[in-house]
Amino acid sequence: MTPAVSRRFVAPVLFSFALGACGGRREGAQEGFAPLRYDYLTPIRLNVAAIDVQQRYRPGDADLSGRAPMPPAAAIQQMAQDRLQALGASGRAVLAINDASIIRRGDAYEGSLAIELDIYTSEDTRTAFAEARVSGRRGISGRETERRALYDLTKQLMDQLNVEFEFQVRRALRSWILDAPAAPPEPVGQEALPPPGPTPAAPRAR
Repeated sequence: MTPAVSRRFVAPVLFSFALGACGGRREGAQEGFAPLRYDYLTPIRLNVAAIDVQQRYRPGDADLSGRAPMPPAAAIQQMAQDRLQALGASGRAVLAINDASIIRRGDAYEGSLAIELDIYTSEDTRTAFAEARVSGRRGISGRETERRALYDLTKQLMDQLNVEFEFQVRRALRSWILDAPAAPPEPVGQEALPPPGPTPAAPRAR
């Protein structure tokens, strides 16, 4: 029987559109943002029965991450949903979001992401863990909106985080990762043979 997979997300993942308005008049066209998804990447198959996501980071007053079309914390939750698979019979994994901040410093936006994947064999017994942290910055340009800059910075940070997270998990939690099932063998191709031609006549005796 396949074990149940439990994922609890502390906030919904929202994809939104930016609209500028002034004096009741719409300025410019809608600015669309593609959803950030990670199901095209290799899944991480864990030997646990459940996966939880916990947001431990609490944004401060200077944090701008909530203004992003998809906040970094929501992007991390989406990454967990797309990539982490619970395929074991017992135990649980907890993905903790320890940092998901974006602040403005001078003429740039600076972002920092930090996550931790803990493996528990019982409610209070942490057996193993892996950590990943990335940071980056994006200069402020008058040619793009704040929401566009925050979206692009979030996307950049998440691309980095996916690489670093997988490296750290496969290094520190090697014994908790299940191998992917072997692909079934390719069927042997069969080619129809042409029908036999007429039998040549036997030569006449002289």
